[in-house]
Amino acid sequence: MPASAADSSKKPKPWSAVAPLLVDVAMGRKPADLVVRNGRWVNVHSGEVIPGTDLAIVAGRFAYCGPDASHAIGDKTKVVDARGRYLVPGLCDAHMHVESGMVTVTEFCRAVIPHGTTSMFIDPHEIANVLGLQGVRLMHDEAAAQAINVYVQMPSCVPSAPGLENAGAQLGAEDVAEAMGWDNIIGLGEVMNFPGVAANNPVMAGEIAATVEAGKTVGGHFASPDLGRAFHGYVAGGPEDDHEGTRMEDAIARVRQGMKAMLRLGSAWYDVASQIKAVTEQGLDPRNFILCTDDSHSGTLVEEGHMDRVVRHAIAQGLKPVTAIQMATINTAEHFKLERELGSITPGRRADLLIVSDLAALVIDEVYARGIRLARDGKLEAKIPAYAYPATAKKTVRLGKRLTADDFNIPAPKGARSVKARVIGVIENQAPTRALAAELPVSGGVVAMDRRNDVCQIALVERHRGTGAVTNGFVSGFGYTQDCAMASTVAHDSHHMIVVGTNKEDMAKAANRLGQVGGGVVMISKGKELALVEMPIAGLMSDERAEVVAGKAAKLAAAMRDMGCTLNNAYMQHSLLALVVIPELRISDIGIIDVTTFRKVDLLLP
Repeated sequence: MPASAADSSKKPKPWSAVAPLLVDVAMGRKPADLVVRNGRWVNVHSGEVIPGTDLAIVAGRFAYCGPDASHAIGDKTKVVDARGRYLVPGLCDAHMHVESGMVTVTEFCRAVIPHGTTSMFIDPHEIANVLGLQGVRLMHDEAAAQAINVYVQMPSCVPSAPGLENAGAQLGAEDVAEAMGWDNIIGLGEVMNFPGVAANNPVMAGEIAATVEAGKTVGGHFASPDLGRAFHGYVAGGPEDDHEGTRMEDAIARVRQGMKAMLRLGSAWYDVASQIKAVTEQGLDPRNFILCTDDSHSGTLVEEGHMDRVVRHAIAQGLKPVTAIQMATINTAEHFKLERELGSITPGRRADLLIVSDLAALVIDEVYARGIRLARDGKLEAKIPAYAYPATAKKTVRLGKRLTADDFNIPAPKGARSVKARVIGVIENQAPTRALAAELPVSGGVVAMDRRNDVCQIALVERHRGTGAVTNGFVSGFGYTQDCAMASTVAHDSHHMIVVGTNKEDMAKAANRLGQVGGGVVMISKGKELALVEMPIAGLMSDERAEVVAGKAAKLAAAMRDMGCTLNNAYMQHSLLALVVIPELRISDIGIIDVTTFRKVDLLLP
């Protein structure tokens, strides 16, 4: 029963428009389109698994969920025997960035549908930082055309930290107010400027007010470990959830203040195990916890999974399977005020359904969305055509000049033989960094790296306005042992270009290569190109199939390992080194940023 492109992307009519039909099917007066028989109903409202359940589906919605749906079977009704397998609601990703997958919304959906994801809440603030409101609209329209439910949160912080960086665009309260009227906008994206909220910044206050007045959800992002007065001020300012917690006390504090604690497992963020102890050890109400991915690159999607991976991980931490499923279905739907549409197998809801043969291991045999089977046995059945982006979304990498090795020189104080410098310290599997310091040698009046102690160079190359500006600094944690450089135009959130390397000639060549192809990520060693993932759409996304991009990403990961890097998902760590809203130390186009104090600091220490 494969789905065509036309029927799989058809949106269900509003519940109010089909309610009489649902009633007629439930009563046996009219036949269902599809009946699923003999399943074990995972009921996320009651927390039960109910054997011997039939489901009747019509017009893309559940009409009947009960012990016998034979009265809803007509001559043209398709009947599926679940054979005692579990009937699980389609999984929801409550917070994520499609751009982190290196692919378009369409290709992201193609990758995750076989893994049981049928609803996503995306924040396109990556493309917003490059193309502004136009970029948000492009992804909004693409999301609305999908075979599954893809809702869009309007980006709140473009740039993420005004005064500490300059992005390719700027959005304000008037833009948020306009977007709240778009059909597929579900709320405000993560409010990263937490000092601004606590200080009653008028832009932040205006954006939050516009969202609340529209009756939509305000996403949070409180990245500080300080749970004191600033945290309380932030909560009072309106954000309703937060995914930046890394400790059990973070989750507890958020839930106690009426927020939803979003626990993420992305390609490089492993924050579920530590925080889920608030439920498994402290006994907090699990209905206030939500699972999400935040950032998953294409390799993770293709090889490991998406929300199914997160749910399995949560179960492995000690949650009952039904509880973990609630955190990825009904909890999410209720948070976004969509419980009458999504998140459960109950009458009236969209018929997003998984047939699962092993609940604890979440082995997904079949995936249905809006009553249409889209995938079976891990393979996509639906024919989902590619989505074309306009030329205005491409050719966004403007370097202004051809870079040379000299652009990456860091002058030393006159006469100095060595200097003490700030160093960005990468923390494996976490978004925060450490503010380190290192004594570095000086050669020919230029500060040198210390490869023996894993201190190499980082540079941020301005790429939006073609100024030719380069900000230089130092980073530790990648473990490169060879002459090499990796450059990426994915550099959260301003999305300039980040170059990390042990060799300045390679750094220049890597930067120039991305300027040539219009963006992406590349690894160069001794002048040779080892791997390249082209991302011509805003310098953030490929226009190729997800499996093709995953293959190129795998080649990139292998090249990083060959250069000595053993970090888990090191590309994701690389891409966040300019994120000036997460402590402790970052790099931006204006310099080195101390995110604990939110100020620019000198690279060289006295």
